[in-house]
Amino acid sequence: MKSELEQPKQQAGQEERGKQRIPAETDEAFVERLIAIRRHLHRHPELSGEERETTAAIRGWLEEEGIRIADEYSLRTGLIAEIGQGDGPVVALRADIDALPIQEETKLEFASQAAGKMHACGHDAHTAILIGAARLLKQRESQLLGKVRLLFQPSEEKATGARQVIQSGALSDVRAVFGLHNKPDLQVGTVGIREGALLAAADGFVVNVEGVGTHAAVPEAGIDPIVVASHIVTALQAIVSRNVGAQESAVISVTKIHSGTAWNVIPDQAILDGTVRTFDEKVRARIRERFNQVVSGVAAAYGTRATVRWIQGPPAVVNDASLASAAEQVAAEVGLNSVRPLPSPAGEDFSFYQKEVPGLFLFLGTSGPHEWHHPAFDLDERALPLGAHLLAALAEQALQNVQLQRDYCDICKK
Repeated sequence: MKSELEQPKQQAGQEERGKQRIPAETDEAFVERLIAIRRHLHRHPELSGEERETTAAIRGWLEEEGIRIADEYSLRTGLIAEIGQGDGPVVALRADIDALPIQEETKLEFASQAAGKMHACGHDAHTAILIGAARLLKQRESQLLGKVRLLFQPSEEKATGARQVIQSGALSDVRAVFGLHNKPDLQVGTVGIREGALLAAADGFVVNVEGVGTHAAVPEAGIDPIVVASHIVTALQAIVSRNVGAQESAVISVTKIHSGTAWNVIPDQAILDGTVRTFDEKVRARIRERFNQVVSGVAAAYGTRATVRWIQGPPAVVNDASLASAAEQVAAEVGLNSVRPLPSPAGEDFSFYQKEVPGLFLFLGTSGPHEWHHPAFDLDERALPLGAHLLAALAEQALQNVQLQRDYCDICKK
């Protein structure tokens, strides 16, 4: 989804590039390596929960770098790895690895070789970026003030992967978690950083309208569920316009209607599917309450009933303010231009991590020709090394900040 952007923030400290924690310049071999990884994954996409070959490939690439695979955190697909030593603090970096059930239309030389499957959301790029960050951090492992845990997460598109990682225990001792998502409408060299809500809670619903079937020529002998369903669709639109404040935000979309089998028969049921997107938990709860009232009320007005099955998805991605502030400085140090994006109604299960520990989710500019989930989605691969340097620098600074807090607490105790 395209977003308006506020004016770029001033890039403090750019004149001190020589003092950067991790320099923005990268050698050609490093860039080519990340591109090769991304293109391999793009050729061989795997859907949520099916990422076995993807996982095996990631394992191989990490082992080539001498990075320890943390198999003590067991996942069905995806994997956890670690860089660093000792008993210092732990921070985490996350990349999602799954593809989508979309037939690719890019005509790229490295287009998907799996019919009906495509990396149409850029998770192949996210994975390559995290492997690049891992390589950079491994080179500086002896200087790290703790450990960096790498979360190669499955099943983001089904919003189940983050909870698998949490259930594995991989987040139990983590002090902060970072992730990013490519953003086609941001230019390469730009990063979107925002405190507070960045992405929406993504809930789904299924409404089953009960009717009484009859011949289409004698509708008075039955109850037409299509008419009832149509009025429900219309009535639901008033929830946002009349129950959500002007300073709040929400989306209700009915995306599927199923009813009937013949042109001359009024069916006995109609089924509506759709989604609700919100940024605030109070608004989320209010919409759910009103949704049920509207559906049951409209159905009752037509002499029938309708039931609602609510599919609760991931909550909103809400960024930690202190992590967001620190990230602006890090972005400047690696040569990226920071902007403050408007929140996007898209959903992301990274939010489950943020319910456990402070977290920051970023938008990385990729100058893409199409939006997420488009069959011709692609991105500018010049963004790959920039994302790798950014994630590595964020992890390193977070470890330093946690260590400073520890040292300060130790001094206070004396």
